[in-house]
Amino acid sequence: MNLPQTDTSLFKRLRFVLVGTSHPGNIGAVARAIKTMGFSELVLLNPRFPDALTNAEAIAFASGAQDILESAKIVNSIEEALQGCHYVAAVSARLREFSPPILDPRAFAQHVSHNFQEPVALVFGNERYGLPNEIVVNCNVLINIPANPEYSSLNLAQAVQLLAYESRVAELSDSASAVTEIGFQGSPASAVEIDGMYTHLEQALVAIDFLNPASPKKLMPRLKRLFSRSQLETEEVNILRGIAKKILDAKHKS
Repeated sequence: MNLPQTDTSLFKRLRFVLVGTSHPGNIGAVARAIKTMGFSELVLLNPRFPDALTNAEAIAFASGAQDILESAKIVNSIEEALQGCHYVAAVSARLREFSPPILDPRAFAQHVSHNFQEPVALVFGNERYGLPNEIVVNCNVLINIPANPEYSSLNLAQAVQLLAYESRVAELSDSASAVTEIGFQGSPASAVEIDGMYTHLEQALVAIDFLNPASPKKLMPRLKRLFSRSQLETEEVNILRGIAKKILDAKHKS
């Protein structure tokens, strides 16, 4: 019996997510950018215009990449946009005090090309305001493009093109080598699983009075930053949730 083969190349696994995009022309230009590099999965989170994928300006700027627009999805939440993804990178020119680990585009591309077989996502913000902090802190890494510090302005499609190019080069490169697998390696936890763990852990910390919900300060962003460096596996997430459950059960009994 021949089992069907799953295409695990980065061309099939990498998802481009646009958050709150204002201009339909930029969406079309992004579709063109990712198609020229061999990618196809585009997701829009709450674009400004409901007809963003069929807008005449979007189609014009797509310039032959209408198939990317036709297969793209519009969603209403970041959870839906990242459904099924096991590694998520936020792309931002603005560094945060409590950001996830920072990678440049080339390091990101090589990492996800050679160390993952599961779906991964690149998340880009609004043209004017960028990405909100609540999305950035829940990502595994923050990608900062090392542009000219005196003039670092990239438009949305340029940033997407650059990341798509580096991802293509990494996937096609024969010289880059994967990390040697030593010992047991579990399945990477998905973004949804990790987000659920954070919610569960926060509830437990509130229950034992370690976290004051009226004055949370920076505790949860710091914990998210800590865990984002560890590339959590599903079993590890389940262990942490099990600990949180035991804490909550003990508090309810007392």
